[in-house]
Amino acid sequence: MEVLEAIRGRRSIRRYKADPVGDKALEVVLEAARWAPSWANTQCWRFIVVRDDSTKNKLADTLNETNPARDAIRTAPVVIVVGAELGRAGFKEGKATTDKGDWFMFDVALAMQNLVLVAHSLGLGTVYVGRFDAKGVARILRVPLGGCVVAMTPFGYPDEAKEPRPRKELSEIVFTEKWGAP
Repeated sequence: MEVLEAIRGRRSIRRYKADPVGDKALEVVLEAARWAPSWANTQCWRFIVVRDDSTKNKLADTLNETNPARDAIRTAPVVIVVGAELGRAGFKEGKATTDKGDWFMFDVALAMQNLVLVAHSLGLGTVYVGRFDAKGVARILRVPLGGCVVAMTPFGYPDEAKEPRPRKELSEIVFTEKWGAP
């Protein structure tokens, strides 16, 4: 699958088949995430692969009851939780080097983008989940001090097909020379 085709075709999947996901497919998507760019190559991201049903249920309980990804976390054969080591990305000699502070969110987002695109190219589904009790997930998964949980995604074979959602025209989001200039 071509990269642009994967970008245009990827959808947020919230219903999964019970079919197990093989270790090879999991390794391929994690390898793709590993090759994402990061601040000064710090690679601050950390991935926790969860297959245990009891743990997945605990993770699902950290989502608000109205979060549509809650059942997906419970039923997908795998959940990938992405965290980060704090104080590495965007830092030099222990100090933040930009006005944005710790750069971990950017780096994790780049790794997650690689992960979800490659998953789609393999016929697997994901949904980027960010609205949950991150401290609760950190407790469940024993994330150490100095680390934090950023996002998670259910991972498996889709049990739904979704149409693309509309996108803004380039003329609405691209400016020339200064903000707002067509």
